[in-house]
Order: sequence, then C-alpha cells, then structure tokens
Amino acid sequence: MADAPIIPIAGDADGGSIAVGGVPSGLQKPATRLWQRGGGLSSVTHIVAGGAERFLANSGFDGAPWLAVVFAAGILAWFALSGPWQWTAMMGLAGLLALVALALWSDRPDRDHLRRSVIVCSLVFAIGMAVIWARSEIVGAPAIERPTVERIQGYVLEREDQPAQDRIRLTLAVRDAETAESRKIRVNVPMEALPLDAAQPATAPSATLAEGAVVRMRVRLMPPASPMLPGSYDFARAAWFKGLSATGSVIGSVEIVEPSPEARGLAAVQRWLSAHVRSRVDGSAGTIAAAFASGDRGAILETDEDAMRDAGLTHLLSISGLHVSAVIAAGYLMALKLLALFPAVALRVRLPVAAAASGAIVGIGYTLLTGAEVPTVRSCAAAMLVLIALALGRDALSLRMVAAAAVFVLLLWPESVIGPSVQMSFAAVIAIVALHGSGPAKAFLAPREESWSKRVLRGAFMLFVTGMVIEIALMPIVLFHFHRAGLYGAFANVIAIPLVTFISMPLIALGLLFDLIGLGEPFWWLVQASLDLLLGIAHFTAGQPGSVKLMPQMSGLAIALFTGGGLWLALWSGRARLLGLTPAVVATIMLLTTPIPDVLIGRDGRHVGITVPGADGSRELLSLRDSSSSYSRDNLMELASVASEPVPLAEWEGARCSPEFCVLTIERGEREWTLLLARNRELIEERSLAAACEQADIVVADRFLPRSCKPRWLKADRRLLERTGGLALNLSAERVTSVAEGQGEHGWWRGAGR
Repeated sequence: MADAPIIPIAGDADGGSIAVGGVPSGLQKPATRLWQRGGGLSSVTHIVAGGAERFLANSGFDGAPWLAVVFAAGILAWFALSGPWQWTAMMGLAGLLALVALALWSDRPDRDHLRRSVIVCSLVFAIGMAVIWARSEIVGAPAIERPTVERIQGYVLEREDQPAQDRIRLTLAVRDAETAESRKIRVNVPMEALPLDAAQPATAPSATLAEGAVVRMRVRLMPPASPMLPGSYDFARAAWFKGLSATGSVIGSVEIVEPSPEARGLAAVQRWLSAHVRSRVDGSAGTIAAAFASGDRGAILETDEDAMRDAGLTHLLSISGLHVSAVIAAGYLMALKLLALFPAVALRVRLPVAAAASGAIVGIGYTLLTGAEVPTVRSCAAAMLVLIALALGRDALSLRMVAAAAVFVLLLWPESVIGPSVQMSFAAVIAIVALHGSGPAKAFLAPREESWSKRVLRGAFMLFVTGMVIEIALMPIVLFHFHRAGLYGAFANVIAIPLVTFISMPLIALGLLFDLIGLGEPFWWLVQASLDLLLGIAHFTAGQPGSVKLMPQMSGLAIALFTGGGLWLALWSGRARLLGLTPAVVATIMLLTTPIPDVLIGRDGRHVGITVPGADGSRELLSLRDSSSSYSRDNLMELASVASEPVPLAEWEGARCSPEFCVLTIERGEREWTLLLARNRELIEERSLAAACEQADIVVADRFLPRSCKPRWLKADRRLLERTGGLALNLSAERVTSVAEGQGEHGWWRGAGR
C-alpha cells in the first residue's frame, strides 16, 4: 500500500495536524510524532533524556556510592583495554561526554539530574583510569630478560618465615651488575642453606638474618611468571605492582656479610608475637592463633588452608573486616564502659568521642601490627568512618561509609581492585549493609517484647540469612578467580564467625594480657579448644559430598553482568532495584553453559591436560607429565573442572607413547582429533617428525619445532607459546583461547616478542 500523504488539518497548534498512514496524530507515539515533525534523531534523544531525567529525579537513590563504582570501573577499564592509545582515547571520550552534557543541558533546569550525573561520572571514570596508569608507571618494575644464575649481594628488605614449607622468603634490594641500577627481587631460602644463627626465627635474640642484614648468595632467578593458563593467577602482574623484577631460589648456602641490627620496630614485634602465640598453643590451632594475633600465616599447613577454603572459611585466616571490626568494637566498648565508671570523666567528656578515639588507636595499632595489608587497611579505614559516625551521632552502617573506604583504598592501591581480596571484602560488606538496611530486615530485627530465647533465635536466623546472602554475593567472584567454591559455607559460617569473633579472638587477647603476670595458661587452653573446633568444622564441611563446586574459566562479560546486577540490587532503592536480577540471571545462564576446555596447554608446553569421559561417566583429566608441582596440577584440575587426580597419559588405554612422544585420538564436534605431544626435548630425525606432524591435528612441544612440522590445525611449540602464553582449546567450536588475549601492552606482559 502506498504511503499516505501528509495532509494539513485545521486546528493544529502548528497550523495543521498530521496524519501518517491514515493514523491521526493524537494516536501516534510521542517519539513518532516528533520524528515526523522534523525533529528526527534529536527528538528521540530528547524523549530518552527526559525519561532518564524523570527516572533519576524520582528514584530517591544515594548517588555517592555510585561514584566509587564508576571510579573502580575506570580502573578496571585500564586493565581491560590493550594499550596507551586506547587508554588515551577512552579518557578523551569520557571528557568529551562531559563537555557535550554541559553544552546541551547547561541552560535546562529540567535536565539537572541527568547533566550532573553524566558530567560527574565521566570525569570520575577518567580520573580512575589516570590514577591506575600513573600508579603503573611509578611503581612498575620491568622484569629481567631471561632466566639466569648469578651471584648477588643484597640488602634484606623483608623476611617472611614459612615453617610449613621449611624455608624463609627474603625480599632483597640488589644492584644490577650490567646497569648498576638497583632492583628488587624475592628469593626462597631453604632452611638447610642458612647458617645456624640465621636459621633461627627472626625473633631469637641471636638471629642475624632479618631486615637490615646484607647477604651474599648464588641464586637462580626467573622473570615473574605470567599465567600458566587462561584464567590462572597472574603473578607477573602482581609482581609488577610490588616492584619485583625477579623471583627465584638459592643455590648452595647463604653468607651473611653484615648481620641485621638489633630487632626493633613493628616487624620485630609482629614476629615476636607470632612466635609467642605458637609457643602457647600447639599444632595447627597455634598457627591459626598466630595468624589472628599477628597476621603471620606462614606456619599454617596446606591441608588446613585447603579445608578452610573448601568450607568457605578462608576469610577467617586473612586479617580483614571481621578481625579489625572485632578488635575495634572491643576497644570502643571497653573504653565506653570503663570511662562511665568515673563520674568526673563522664560529666566532662563526651564518652562516645573518647571511646571512638580509643577504638581508633586500637584499630590502627592492630592494623600496623598485622602487616597493614590492603584488606586490613581497607577494613581499618571503614571502621574509622564508623567511629566518626558514632562520635557524631550519625548512622554508622551505611553504603556511603563503604564507598568512602573504597575510594580511600583505590586511591592508594588502585591495582587492588582487580584482585580477589578487595573484591570479596567489599562485596561482603556491601551485601551486609544492603541486607540490614532493607525494610524487611529492619522490621525483622526491630526491638520488641519477647523472651531472650526468641531474641537469640531471631539473631541466629538473621546470622544464617546474612551468611547465605554473603555466599551468594561472593560465589561469582570466587568462581572467577579460583574456579572452585565451597557450597556449604553459609552453614559453616553460622558457627565459625561467632566462634572466632566472640570466643577465640577475645581469649587470645586475654591470654596475652594475663601472660604479663604469668596467668595466661587457662586462656590459652580455651584458645586451643576453640580453634581445634574451628578446624574440625572446616575439615568436616570440606569432606562432605558435593561440598566443592568446580567451574571452568568464567568470561569477562559474565563476571561484569554478575557485578553490575549485584551492585544495582544493593545500591539502588525502590522497585527499580529488581532490575538488577536481569543481568544476574543472564550471567548465571552464561556460567552454566560455559564449555569446559578439551585441551589445556601450559605456557611452557610441558604441562598438557586433556579432558576425557571416565569409566563411570564422570570427567577425567589426562596429564602429559606426572608432575610433582602442585601448582601445575591444581591449575590443570581447576580449569578442567575435575576433582579427581590426573591420570598420566602414558597409562591411558587409548594413548600410544614412545620415550619421545605420545599420540592420542579423541572425538569432539563430530570428528576425530589426533594429538601429538612431546614428552621431552630429545631430538629425533626431522623427516620422521614431519611425517608424524602431517598425520596429527595438534602438535604440542616445549621446544622449537622445525618448519617442516605442519599439523593440520595447530602447532603449539615454544615459538608460538612465547607469543601467546598458555592455551585452552575448545575443539567442538574450533576455538583457541590464549593468555595473551587479555594482556595487551601492559608492562608486565612479555609475550608477542616484547
């Protein structure tokens, strides 16, 4: 049907009415009428801007926490984008967007909310990118070019005792032999490599190896390792922001050129405290008590750490919000009660202010004593804001407080936003504040006339609900970083959190206090019993069937949807907050449908994992090498989502192995794939190798292969892996995912010929 003509009709305010396709103007949608009147795209933009303005004006949400989110988004965008021109372009676009908003709506009072939101968010986003870029340029340390063995003399910057691994770890300042520039390295020193006096704990009076000592040793140094596989931990990135140019281990013995000066300062107090607590509490409970008291986790056994992780209790081992809050709350309440006993003080001093000052002193001291790690500083900063709010009579539990603490941490350590520690800490705190600030939670916890038993049950139920909400909030982050998560953490935390907060930590404090007069033994006995109970809960929970959920690598889009949806649910208000469920549901579907890689190839070509169906229908992992490295084995298992130990490829029925190569054929995507995998670096005759390559779809080797080796699909030899890093192969979709895809031109990445 031909288009209806546009016919002027008397009576319209503009001199005529408009009919389009026979539809009177009054029945047309506003956007359609404006478009046909000549407004075009600008008119549609006008409608959208008006809707956004009304939404912002009527939402009643607090915009301050969103500024922290936008600031963090700018930092994350710097990590996600590839190189300087993209960073510059993104910052320029953000600035341009702010200018456009100012130009378009500067004289429009009806666009006030929208104008301010666009301008402020654009500028904060650009500032976030600028802060992390500047931080990278200031603290980043280029890695050494290649593995090397050299004799060094260095100044000890930090000593970390790791009795569970029978070694110590030294961070040294050394001078480069070629450039004469100082650099920072970290080396592991076995206890047998140390002189007798240096092998003693750094707290011993005769110890000569601690901060300030000068040592000489022969070391094997390596550049900080890039991720073994796509999705693995990126130590090279962490080392870059720590200023480390190399890591390694000692060859032979350590010579102490200058002994360390007399132990003093916080490091000495921290070590003394850790050693004292371990001497009072035996076994694994003592190592955890030392972690609570001083932040020293070096003596905790790997089996205990694994059990705590799989039970969802790892957060109790890292000094963060729970511990700092407990210490500060104890200091605040104790000061408040003690000062109230003296009428002369109570009548002349505002007790909340004095108690807040006491809590602040205790909290800052505990933070410094336990090493002042980023999560601890973040928790301390948040607690300081709570104390300020209490002193001023304001609401202490608010999202604004969390946002202020986040901005404080991200200004000092912007790189921490990409790590699991800060992400999990803030996710947990936001979940707690959002839950307890909601209407149903306030109504449930409102004071009422009831028996103490009902009040206790009500508190216990709310603690369980809080644990469930925290577990849901943390699950995507845990799966993204660690590819495994404990499913029963909420149940374990219902007992573990009160146990640690109200029993173990106060008992440790009382034990230290009464040790001053020689009466601490009963308290240490109770500490032993409480922490043995904690470990029992962890091992019992982790040992239950289905206690751990394994997942392959989550995509960046999926974790972004989870994060965006969660933040919307937590930070928005009213019924509009339910819109956050949509991205969370989409991300859940994406996560559940994420394919498990068929073949995993480590960055050096030595470690290869292949997923195959097991005899009982479960999935099994074939490993090219029966490696003694738990790091390599765990990476392969986690990214393949396999809980059982890998099966050596040479022992698999369908594999054919010679001393030099293994050949395996698997069926994926309605076709068969033949893999040719090098077992060692022994050279074989080139013609034979070329013939074998022609019959293979995929060839993997940890050395350079000749150009005559031409497999049908992929040749992952040292030449390729130096550019790409580790690989994950999805054979059904014929897709190759590499470590290099997420690295770009950041200073810590050494691939692509850099």
